[in-house]
Amino acid sequence: MAKESCSSSSTRILCASFNQDNSGFCIGTKEGFKIFDSQTGRLCFERAIGGFSIVEMLFSTSLLSIVGAGEQPSLSPRRLCLFNTITGTALRELNFLTSILAVRVNKKRLVVLLQDKTYIYDLNSLAILDTIDTVLNTKGLCAFSPNMDGCYLALPASTTKGSVLVYNVMELNTHCEIDAHRSPLAAIVLSSNGMYMATASEQGTIVRVHLVSQATEQSYSFRRGTYPSTIYSLSFGPSLQLPDILVATSSSGSMHVFSLASLINQRSKRSSTLLGSMFPDTVNDALEPSHHHVLHNAVPTGVKSYTMVRSVEKSSEELSTSQISTLRASISIITYSGYFLEYSLGINHLNEPSWTLEREFNLLTVLKEDVTNAK
Repeated sequence: MAKESCSSSSTRILCASFNQDNSGFCIGTKEGFKIFDSQTGRLCFERAIGGFSIVEMLFSTSLLSIVGAGEQPSLSPRRLCLFNTITGTALRELNFLTSILAVRVNKKRLVVLLQDKTYIYDLNSLAILDTIDTVLNTKGLCAFSPNMDGCYLALPASTTKGSVLVYNVMELNTHCEIDAHRSPLAAIVLSSNGMYMATASEQGTIVRVHLVSQATEQSYSFRRGTYPSTIYSLSFGPSLQLPDILVATSSSGSMHVFSLASLINQRSKRSSTLLGSMFPDTVNDALEPSHHHVLHNAVPTGVKSYTMVRSVEKSSEELSTSQISTLRASISIITYSGYFLEYSLGINHLNEPSWTLEREFNLLTVLKEDVTNAK
């Protein structure tokens, strides 16, 4: 577990995000913002000019979308600045009537979320392409898939239940609306290819995965735990098709890894049995623990965290007459008390997990020349 100072540190992280291909990540603090290389942990860029509540990268380019935290008059939470890290200057600014709660970007679109409106811009011209009137979304909850062929934006569609509006950002139309949970949403994520969406409600006991193209018909359910817990973040493993795993972090301090491939295989086998066919698939999924692995005390209890599955590798072992796949994943976690942790997860042919903390360092004190590959 991270050897963290208390989460109420005077210099804490205000925001954290990975770029679209997970090659880099950035944080915003009360002092400024920093950009890191995901592979090495090297600090690539920093600017100490005041507090920032939003910092978003555009892949590995020099373009940043930044929003001030409002603690300095010049850094208004109502102003979006497109910033060039090479020149150190602002390229364009967009001003709004209320605070900006989230920003998402890909090579053609810029998405800006306010508490009851979402604006879609052409990134090159900054012309407004569409405005979406939304339900009250004070947390700026959203998910975005940057893939051009499946470029979806997911937004809460209700304040009383866990409904999700899925909007096609490239075609500028509503794709569908999904009733995912009975309680309001707490977390949403889309796979990088836009094919899959995972959701969790404020109850936090069940995590669901939806196939976006058939979202109203097909979903998979995982039970995180029996007692309520706040889901802080969800992350799919990178994949061109079905992601191998889905990872969740929560206020319990545990990291949960759900195996999608395992669940789908078991559902297929179960549907052929008499007892399995008598229960809805979503109920059977949630009751089956073999596709769920937990690392307790991955981060301190109650400390907000943001996770990302950086890589997944699979290999096959031939045992008697069957071929069994084994898996190894690299999972990064940023804690809002200021630490970066990288875990390695191995799952063998017996479905037994093994965890290793590969790297851990303080994001707030690291210097540009530091080499941060030690625990």
